[in-house]
Amino acid sequence: MKAKGFGGVVLAADVSAKTEKEVRFHADAEGKEVVKAAFVMDEVKDAVGKRAGVLLVNDEGLYGSIKKQLT
Repeated sequence: MKAKGFGGVVLAADVSAKTEKEVRFHADAEGKEVVKAAFVMDEVKDAVGKRAGVLLVNDEGLYGSIKKQLT
C-alpha cells in the first residue's frame, strides 16, 4: 500500500483478524478507507480467477461504485 493514489481497499468476509488489522493500519496511514464485504475468498476466486481476501482498488471512481454496492 505504499503506492499513492489508490481508491481504497475491499476485504473479503473471511479474511483473518490479523490480516484485517494490518490492512486497516496501513490504509489509515495513507488516509484511505477499508470496507468489509459479504463475499468470501472463494467467491473472489470464482470472479477473478485468484483466491484473495484483500482487494486494493486503484481507481477512486471504481472504488466508490464498489463501496455503494457493498453498503
